[in-house]
Amino acid sequence: MKISLIICTYLRPKALITLLKSVCLQTKYPDEILVIDASNNDLTQNALTEKRIKNLKYFKVSENDRGLTKQRNYGINLVGKNINIVSFLDDDTILDKEYFKNLNEVFENDNSISGIGGIATNENKWKQKLQKSYNVKKFLEIDNHIIKLGQRHVLRNYLGIGSTELPGIMPKFSNGISCGYPLTGKNYEVDLLIGMSMSFRKKVVDNIKFSTYFEGYGLYEDADFSIRALKFGKNVIATNVLLEHHHAAAGRPNKFKYGKMVTRNGWYVWRVKYKKPSLIARLKWNLIAIVLILIRFVNVLTTKKRKEAFTEAIGRCYGLFTLIFNKPLVKK
Repeated sequence: MKISLIICTYLRPKALITLLKSVCLQTKYPDEILVIDASNNDLTQNALTEKRIKNLKYFKVSENDRGLTKQRNYGINLVGKNINIVSFLDDDTILDKEYFKNLNEVFENDNSISGIGGIATNENKWKQKLQKSYNVKKFLEIDNHIIKLGQRHVLRNYLGIGSTELPGIMPKFSNGISCGYPLTGKNYEVDLLIGMSMSFRKKVVDNIKFSTYFEGYGLYEDADFSIRALKFGKNVIATNVLLEHHHAAAGRPNKFKYGKMVTRNGWYVWRVKYKKPSLIARLKWNLIAIVLILIRFVNVLTTKKRKEAFTEAIGRCYGLFTLIFNKPLVKK
């Protein structure tokens, strides 16, 4: 199968070059690599000029096409007609050498799969199960592997508002579990894929595009797209499609804006999946939003990054308050 790789980047020339070096080592090489650069300087272009990378095409977008969703749509419009798979990677990732080989095999082995997400090995905290039982409120078990849940998931479990769905499945009140899956070599069916590593059959991107609602940084634009992609087949997390994800600080929004987006964009994606949630689902969603705000305020006292925790908490408060009077218009 022919693969097109789209990498959207913004002010991260070093991270991008590191990713492309790992692409050059692939046992199955992409048939085209489209770098969509929104940087307001020439550092990325100059860095790429110094390298000779097979099948790479560089595009510098204007201010009107700047922003993750716009850049991804820009790249989609450039994909070759003979391409079968369109793959998206964050510019701060590094690929296992068999990333595209394994990706290709998963698509070929199951025609019902339309979207695939990979696993970041450096962020994967699953371990082999070593004892008979664990506290189910604090741990999740899948295929003889366990993972200790994060603070917010544990608290929600004790409050009776935690998700009973598997990771990547959005419950009726949204706010599912986001701890990924153990490295078992299996494929796990999910609703949500993560933008750092997601690939789709070309028929998907030929029919739907990334929503322009998610402007700029585009938080949760990947969740919105992967939910809408379900009409073309199933999404899976493939635990043999491996990479590393190194969160580059450059190009990220301030914490107030991030907190606002977490709340408002989270509400938007929830309503993409569930157009008319029940009263109980609405109550749970709002209660969880409040709990998460309180956790970030507590983090002001419990973490070293106090200013970031406080400004994010204020942003979440602002986002929740604006939903009372100004809810996002969810596109069909």
